[in-house]
Amino acid sequence: MSLEVTRKENQQPTPPTGGHNGNGMALLQSMATTHRLRLNPNTEHKPESYEGLHLEFSPLLFSSLERYLPPLMLSHSRDSKLHYMRDIILRYSPEGERTRVQKQREYRQKIISHYQPLHRELYAMHATNFFAPSFLKAINENKEESFRSIMAEPTQGVFTFEMLQPHFCELLLSEVENFEKWVHETKFRIMRPNTMNKFGAVLDDFGLETMLGKLMEDFIRPISKVFFSDVGGSTLDSHHGFVVEYGINRDVELGFHVDDSEVTLNVCLGKQFSGGDLFFRGVRCDKHVNTETQSDEILDYSHVPGRAVLHRGRHRHGARATTSGHRVNLLLWCRSSVFRELRKYQKDFSSWCGECQREKKERQRVSIAATKQREGKPAT
Repeated sequence: MSLEVTRKENQQPTPPTGGHNGNGMALLQSMATTHRLRLNPNTEHKPESYEGLHLEFSPLLFSSLERYLPPLMLSHSRDSKLHYMRDIILRYSPEGERTRVQKQREYRQKIISHYQPLHRELYAMHATNFFAPSFLKAINENKEESFRSIMAEPTQGVFTFEMLQPHFCELLLSEVENFEKWVHETKFRIMRPNTMNKFGAVLDDFGLETMLGKLMEDFIRPISKVFFSDVGGSTLDSHHGFVVEYGINRDVELGFHVDDSEVTLNVCLGKQFSGGDLFFRGVRCDKHVNTETQSDEILDYSHVPGRAVLHRGRHRHGARATTSGHRVNLLLWCRSSVFRELRKYQKDFSSWCGECQREKKERQRVSIAATKQREGKPAT
């Protein structure tokens, strides 16, 4: 869910189980009890694919977690590793959360079993048909200089670039309209994207989860590994994908908030509209989410169909009123279970929180001044 932020005047925003023998199972149970995951991932290890299995958790979570397995486990079969990781996840996942995940899967399965897709080509990743050639070229080269060659960075940590082909935008808009028509005709009660948007649809709920997972894993994670490693950009393993709609008889604007994500992808799909600018007001941790905005953190951004905005989820932002027409945006909230777990024990967020950075610099300034004073030097 989105986390709303109090406005400030100067912010100016308007298991499968495998065929284990008894000894192998005993070994796994022993390891699960006596071993922990590695603190640092084995970056040279290529994890298994867990797609197509009926799992309680995202297949990407298992692929990401596999790099943290003890060395002894890496040579085991996929089913053995799956059983081992699932045991760890279940030990640390509250029963209430497991129940929620199961209910969500049942809800999605009910929709998918009844809804008939209009454009089936959208439901599998076809990169050359979906993405702008410049974006694909940069992803294939997979270098920081390649990414920067297609990007603008109008304020620190906010990147904009051409991403989606017009035809893909048209198909996705048409698919969403078809889904909304089905919802209206069947009177099926659906969950909207978040607590702040009353219009729009969760794309994962009607079959696009796998495609969006590939989008995150193969196209967003390589970029995030370079630019957002400080907030788990290299370990993104789950997502929430949806569209939001603004205009007459829809949501008009979006209040000042932060996203429930480590990295957010926001792409305008169309249609014809005026207004609706995004405004950004600096990155903040939980402690400083309501602190004042500095002048160098202010950015207003006008949407262009097909053009993406990529930023940290903790980058405070909102959307001004869409004054005419109809605006639809694709949102992908990318999350890292590893980063979220480590953040529970972290106290210093100065690598990414703007206010923590300022406080750290002030402490350093005071310390230097005190040292100079003791040494009888002028505090310049």
